[in-house]
Amino acid sequence: MTRLGITLVTHIVVYDDKSGANSAARLWWMLKSIGHQHVQVLDGGLQAAINNGVKLNTEIPIPQAGEPYLIPHDFNGTVNIEEVKKAAHNDSRLVIDVRETPRYLGQTEPIDLIAGHIPGAINVPYLSNLDADGNYLPADTLASKYNEVFGEVKPADLIVHCGSGVTACHTLLALEQAGIQGAKLYVGSWSEWSRRDLPIGKEER
Repeated sequence: MTRLGITLVTHIVVYDDKSGANSAARLWWMLKSIGHQHVQVLDGGLQAAINNGVKLNTEIPIPQAGEPYLIPHDFNGTVNIEEVKKAAHNDSRLVIDVRETPRYLGQTEPIDLIAGHIPGAINVPYLSNLDADGNYLPADTLASKYNEVFGEVKPADLIVHCGSGVTACHTLLALEQAGIQGAKLYVGSWSEWSRRDLPIGKEER
């Protein structure tokens, strides 16, 4: 951050070419987790910029280093595997798996060693946050959708994960857009769980 000339008050806009679902949402979460206040994700990503007439080039800017950017020792808003074990079977908490449904069901696994899901976790694919054009659904639509899913579970008792903790940040951003704040990220996600000789859930649908 220091090398890039970013300070604690810099307003950052992040984008990627995956409708914000990959590195952009992850960087947004990382910055928010260290307390950076002014950070946003470009809705629709690179394609939205192109569609709205933003000119692209291939020049790489040379940033000027700034004052030291002080980062706390720990990220806020994360849980470890032990907390996930307890939460997955606690009716007052909810573990949300945002991977595509075939991966959740254990029908396919293109990345990790074992297919399936954390027993007790529910599946709300991150792609359901987007419309047909790759933009986030309106905030009120997201709020209605997630409040119905969560029921009486409080935002602070929600845990979101994916395969490796990246696309889960897309859903955390959707929740914030919906006014639902306090959900936590299981950083290790399925990649960690599936390598620990723990129970594996599989379903036929």
